[in-house]
Amino acid sequence: MKIIVCCKIVPEEQDIVVNADRSVDTGKAALKISQYDLNAIEAAMCLAGEGDEVVALSAGPTKYLSNSKICKDILSRGPARLELVSDDSLAGALPDVTAQALAAAIKKIGFDLVLCGEGSGDLYAQQVGILLGEKLGVANINVVQSITREDGTLLVERALEDETEVLRMPLPAVLSLTSGINVPKIPTMKAILAAGKKPANAASCADLGADLSNVDSMLSVLAPEQADRLHNVIEGDAEEQVAAFVENVRKALQR
Repeated sequence: MKIIVCCKIVPEEQDIVVNADRSVDTGKAALKISQYDLNAIEAAMCLAGEGDEVVALSAGPTKYLSNSKICKDILSRGPARLELVSDDSLAGALPDVTAQALAAAIKKIGFDLVLCGEGSGDLYAQQVGILLGEKLGVANINVVQSITREDGTLLVERALEDETEVLRMPLPAVLSLTSGINVPKIPTMKAILAAGKKPANAASCADLGADLSNVDSMLSVLAPEQADRLHNVIEGDAEEQVAAFVENVRKALQR
């Protein structure tokens, strides 16, 4: 079985700067693998058996995918190789654009199963996996919390609001996994050293025949408006102070 696991390279949240006009500056932010995709990589490695191949796939701007440290980090977690859709037109790409680029690469690679995280660490739109399934024309499902191989099919548990749904999925398929499906392992030193010898291949959208001309584009990203803190301090535990405290809470909730 060939398993493709999609992983996105995103800015480190704590390094993101919010400007006075609420615009978001990621220029000085370090890069990392999206946290949710670490779960997908771990799930792929746990699911793979003898003779199976796990291929990591990432799409994004050249600046992100040319980071050899991050690429090595992905490979140190188990995949046999890394395929990259490296194209500056994917900077700030919306889910439909990302899914088109990934689908073009997946068709070229060939697959039995595609695994995605539940969302990405930047947009967290939770749409790419579902869009991928539609573009590839295969069975797809999200909110997956457990996967078991059984007689050439997959037994999948899906977490809903008030119940757990158990489905038998045919292959090929695309699954989007919840972050609770596992706890990603930290790569060993041996795995980190071995990652440097694994292949990483890059292609552009044009190389893959991915047409991104008729898609939506992101115009801007703004941080939420920040309310000024009132700094009302009420000291004491007398009835009068408690009443004043309650009144302040009531006014705050009504704003």
